[in-house]
Amino acid sequence: MEGVFAILSAPLILFLVFVAPIWLILHYRSRNKISSGLNENERETLRQLAQTAERMQDRVRTLESILDAEHPNWRRQHEDRNHG
Repeated sequence: MEGVFAILSAPLILFLVFVAPIWLILHYRSRNKISSGLNENERETLRQLAQTAERMQDRVRTLESILDAEHPNWRRQHEDRNHG
């Protein structure tokens, strides 16, 4: 019985001394990063992406209005090609 206890206790002690503390530190570090949200650089990148998306949306609207003026049936023709 003592031999079995000695065999099982060594890996358990190694786990508790080395693996568990590192595991806990990494776990809570990642949770803190997730809960802290975006950093300033990520917010700026997101803001720039939103501005780019708005400009692209304006350009698409402009192109669609040009197509509507020059080729009034372009939407129907495009839909017929994709669905037919």
